[in-house]
Amino acid sequence: MRHAFAICLLCTAALTACGGNAPPAPSSRASASQEAVSRIGDVTIRASAVPTNALGEQVARQYGIARTDDTVMLLIGVRQGEGAQETALPARIVATATDLRGRTRPIEMRELRSADPASGQPLLDYVGIADIAPPDTLRFDVQIVREGGATSQMQFSRDFYPR
Repeated sequence: MRHAFAICLLCTAALTACGGNAPPAPSSRASASQEAVSRIGDVTIRASAVPTNALGEQVARQYGIARTDDTVMLLIGVRQGEGAQETALPARIVATATDLRGRTRPIEMRELRSADPASGQPLLDYVGIADIAPPDTLRFDVQIVREGGATSQMQFSRDFYPR
C-alpha cells in the first residue's frame, strides 16, 4: 500500500537530483526529500516535505499543486500494519511550519485519495503547502488525530536551497 507514497518520494528525489547545468547542490539538499517516520504500535506515520518545483508535472497535477520556487509540499501518510498488509487510516492532520526567523504559519492539510498503482488498493494521504524563501530551514510540527481519538505528534526539520 505504501508503494504509491514510496514511488512519489523516489520520483521526487530523482527530479530533485536533476539540475541540468546547475552547480552541484549541497549534500543537505537531499534531506528535503527524505521522509520522517514515526511508529506507534502497528501504526506508521510517514511525512515528507518536497519543494513543489521538484515535482513532476503529473504528480503536481494529481495532487492539485502548482509547481513554484517558493512553496514546499508536505505529504503525510498514516498506515496500519506492515508491508503489503498496510491499510490507510483516516485522520485529522494539523500542521505548522516555522522558518529560521521564528515565523510560524499553519499549513492547511487536505485529504488526497488515490489508488496504489501496484495493487489497486485505495490510498489515503494528506497534502498541504508551505511558503518558503530559500535558502531556509523549516521545522514542521504535525499533530495527527486518528479516528477514535488517538493522538500522535511529529516534529522534523528540512533544509531548502534555491534551485
